[in-house]
Amino acid sequence: MFTRKILVVEEEKTLPSNIRKSLQKLGYSVSEITKSGEEAIKKVAETHPHLVLIDICLAGEVDGVHVGNIIQNQFHVPVVYVTEHLEYKTLNKNQLSEPFSYIVKPFIESDLHFAIEMAFYKHQSNKILHEEKHRLAAIINSMGCAVIVTYANGCIEMMNPIAELITGWKESEALGKDLVEVVNLVDKDVGERIENLAIYVMEAGKVLNLPENCTLITKDGQEIAIGDNVAPIRDQNGNITGAVLVFQDITKRKQTETQLIRNAFYDGLTALPNRVLFLDRLRQTIERSKRKSDYYFAVLFLDLDGFKEINDRFGHGIGDDFLVAIARRLESCLRGGDSVARFGGDEFTVLLEDIKDITDATNVAKRIQDCLRLPVDLNGYQLSTTASIGITWNFSNYEEPGTLLRDADIAMYRAKRQGKATYAIFS
Repeated sequence: MFTRKILVVEEEKTLPSNIRKSLQKLGYSVSEITKSGEEAIKKVAETHPHLVLIDICLAGEVDGVHVGNIIQNQFHVPVVYVTEHLEYKTLNKNQLSEPFSYIVKPFIESDLHFAIEMAFYKHQSNKILHEEKHRLAAIINSMGCAVIVTYANGCIEMMNPIAELITGWKESEALGKDLVEVVNLVDKDVGERIENLAIYVMEAGKVLNLPENCTLITKDGQEIAIGDNVAPIRDQNGNITGAVLVFQDITKRKQTETQLIRNAFYDGLTALPNRVLFLDRLRQTIERSKRKSDYYFAVLFLDLDGFKEINDRFGHGIGDDFLVAIARRLESCLRGGDSVARFGGDEFTVLLEDIKDITDATNVAKRIQDCLRLPVDLNGYQLSTTASIGITWNFSNYEEPGTLLRDADIAMYRAKRQGKATYAIFS
């Protein structure tokens, strides 16, 4: 089986060893562990790793971002940056402008796995896209991308068959029309229509990449995600005579990216947020509470009572359907700004934000218990359950999500010892 090699660049003494163990556990091999940027560049040239995991703040003449740029641009090896939370907040935004290009310490294995797999996916996608651009530039009419050429006034001069297919316009219909009439683009990030890009690039005299979430409204009103660029056309004297718009349907790529993100952050059975996303939301809530002295929140840790008996008696299929039903019940018990996640098995967590005091949390726990007692009809069976619920809140200024969850878990086991179907508050 093919094992991808990873070069680790990290100065700390204990962290590299822990990272090595995590990477090996995830199925990767660690080709080297280096401490400096200069040595990292040398090792990349010698060992040809498939990816480099590098600390942003390295001692020496060059920092991790600069070293990462060299590795990506000269050796074409994907890079994932590792940074402390405080370091990340002080970095220039342009240094980490690529989404999913970094991971913030401390991280768990699933975070690390997702960051690495996304880096591999992006690297492969960019490589394919780069190769396509060079090949498609040779002969316009044999291109796999849509190509539309405009005159200097921004009106359409020609379009290839792919452009006809994607836009829904025949070239004979489009000739002489303003580009925006045929290529109706919307920037989904801001919800605004994009004006004539041909005019813009000709005035700017430079290539313009389409916005990240650029959507084309076709002739018959369909919405298609597209990507690529618009460039000015120059004659032999360097004078701009028009513009060329090159784009392709990236709907499948967007769907793949969305699915990758969903797989990483949501439970496949119940569609609830998973442990990774819940911890991230909890981390953000903790930071928010540090900025506001009167901001209170609570975490509920739920373990269903008697779920094993349901599984044993009715089978795992019914058990899974029951968990899905319970997930919907839990969602119905919460406000719009609260979060419920499945931690695995029959364990769920709830994050209640901006509460007045612990009474708000206990009221939700009671509401959940009442809701769970109502029977669920599955294949003619009337099934119901209760839950042992542990509650903790930020009365003691928690710094880490893990600590808060640990205490909620402790309180949950206390509730179980009290006879189940109840809640306990950590103190």
